[in-house]
Amino acid sequence: MLTAAVIGLLVSALILFGIAYDTSADSPHPKPIAWAIHMTMIHSVKWRAATGGPPPTMDRARLLAGAKVYEARCIECHGGPGVARAPWVSAMLPTPPFLLDARVRWRHHELEHIVRHGVKMTAMPAWGELLSDRQITDVVAFVEAVPMLAPGDFARLRESVRAQPAN
Repeated sequence: MLTAAVIGLLVSALILFGIAYDTSADSPHPKPIAWAIHMTMIHSVKWRAATGGPPPTMDRARLLAGAKVYEARCIECHGGPGVARAPWVSAMLPTPPFLLDARVRWRHHELEHIVRHGVKMTAMPAWGELLSDRQITDVVAFVEAVPMLAPGDFARLRESVRAQPAN
């Protein structure tokens, strides 16, 4: 028992003092740690996301409002149909996901939770600190609609958003 405690303390010290674990951004997590972190994130979101009603209905105004938030806050990291992520995003570990399958992997209220509260150790910000509830709902509804947009439609939507006056 004492031997296990000493080994545990030694391993902990090696990790805490940066000897046994590389925190460099260009060094990926070891596969078991990456898996554990990802599984923890998935289960945490599913546990903490409040159940909600059905997603809001999508109309042109909501689509444009969500696209405006996405253009300003999300596109550089997550890209879109026919739009690559910014080149610097490839230097992030983990790399932010493309969101084309987000509505298959997450329920609406889980996506709202992720957008509102962010995800630790991924550079996904907690947008609830900066965006209104309506903006969060709009951008989540937009993310859910993105897979149905062809690259040309997505490009035209982006042009429409950029043509709108800033508020």
